[in-house]
Amino acid sequence: MRGINKSFLGVPALRDAHFEVARGEVHALIGQNGAGKSTMIKVLTGVYTRDSGRIEFDGREVTFSSPHAAQLAGLSTIYQEVNLVPFRSIAENVFLNREPKRFGIIDWRRMNREAAAILHRLDLDVDVTRPLYDYAIATQQMTALARALSTEAKLVIMDEPTSALAEQEVQTLFRVIHQLKSEGISVVFVSHRLDELYAVCDRVTVMRDGRTVAERSMSQISRYELVSTMLGRELAEQLSHRRGEDAVADRPPVLEAVDLHRGRALDGVSLSIRPGEIVGLAGLLGSGRSETARAIFGADPLDSGTVAVDGTPLNLKSPRDAVEHKIGLAPEDRKTEGIIPQLSVRENVTLALLPQLRRRGIVDRKRQAEVVDRFIKAIGVKCSSPDQPIRELSGGNQQKVLLARWLCTNPKLLIVDEPTRGIDVGAKRDIQVLVRQLADEGLAVLLISSELEEVIADSNRVVTLRDGRSVAELTGDQITEDALMQAMAEGSAADDAGAGTSPAEGTT
Repeated sequence: MRGINKSFLGVPALRDAHFEVARGEVHALIGQNGAGKSTMIKVLTGVYTRDSGRIEFDGREVTFSSPHAAQLAGLSTIYQEVNLVPFRSIAENVFLNREPKRFGIIDWRRMNREAAAILHRLDLDVDVTRPLYDYAIATQQMTALARALSTEAKLVIMDEPTSALAEQEVQTLFRVIHQLKSEGISVVFVSHRLDELYAVCDRVTVMRDGRTVAERSMSQISRYELVSTMLGRELAEQLSHRRGEDAVADRPPVLEAVDLHRGRALDGVSLSIRPGEIVGLAGLLGSGRSETARAIFGADPLDSGTVAVDGTPLNLKSPRDAVEHKIGLAPEDRKTEGIIPQLSVRENVTLALLPQLRRRGIVDRKRQAEVVDRFIKAIGVKCSSPDQPIRELSGGNQQKVLLARWLCTNPKLLIVDEPTRGIDVGAKRDIQVLVRQLADEGLAVLLISSELEEVIADSNRVVTLRDGRSVAELTGDQITEDALMQAMAEGSAADDAGAGTSPAEGTT
């Protein structure tokens, strides 16, 4: 790909970009969200038509009219969001629109047999006749990979292929990638995880602001250089200064959650948050982190326990009740539970504020525009205009819109569940800085993250959950990776303290 240009509504997405992949090579394509990676891939695969530039594939100049045309030519793409048909069987998804036929009728036996053989190659032993929705997202991701392999592709593009995979499945994927390479098949590997890039890729192309800014051998570029090249500036020191508890210790809590129970998900969670404080919520998958957030936000009703704001016990029956009491939640799954993709940035920002923007039952568009413009500038949301559909924004900018949604309601408590998941290094740092600034300005923040480094760096205190219970509360120098991992794995003296321990006393 040479001299590729592409604009949307006059806003350049690609500017004289170039990209080259050798035969039998595993090539990393990286950059911040909004750098142009996805647009580059979509121009290559026929989703978008380039404004100018030249594309050569397998030795000849091409212009694919659609992704199907690209696939017929030997180019297969596996997207981060699985684009398959959940109500069809696994075998049908593997051979969708390419079903083997006999006398004009689908040969079901052959299709099931060949689908099972391809999945066996991926160390996946499943019933290929069952519908795809019966299986976990990781199996669906491997089914998408199996579909790509079944097309006898010459180039396979993998967009964040490991995001839903367990460690064992990641290793299987890497083995398959090495096998593809040995067969002369090229792979474009898009990932934010540097460890994966160095483990499996031969070369790397870095994009920034729609341009190609570097193309290097993985063995010749350090991690520091890689990140610095992505950011376009020398990498600043990590957010290394730990937030102290002293500045907020004498303030009364904004939130007090005591002995929360809900089915098998929550079995005695207690925590408190003061104004200007970031409380981290740590725990393994299934420990009850997101369930705690949803309970505090009124999304899931409690069996027992109390949630109090500013000392007043609340009976939150729905998120609407939580919003009225100045609580906001940026959920873990921003695609399905956060943004409304078909609506604009403007509509997504003001979604929770609409009751306050009404005049005689009609939205005051002037006030709405003022609010949106103020928060887009304050938070640094990159969009062509407030009327741009939010689905067209990068993951980091979508996350900023979610934060803007709650900030414009002037909340007392903001819950952020995995705020930096699936976004690049630069956007991740922007989100971390923003959350810290909000706390410095007096906002109470409950931070949920799977990345212990993030929890350690950003939290005044950390409450650790295990099996739906709060088992430890760490402060100051107690907040270390070893202490958190030990608490998540083994619990602490809190196991003996009783589920009803007051959050004011702590559960250290």
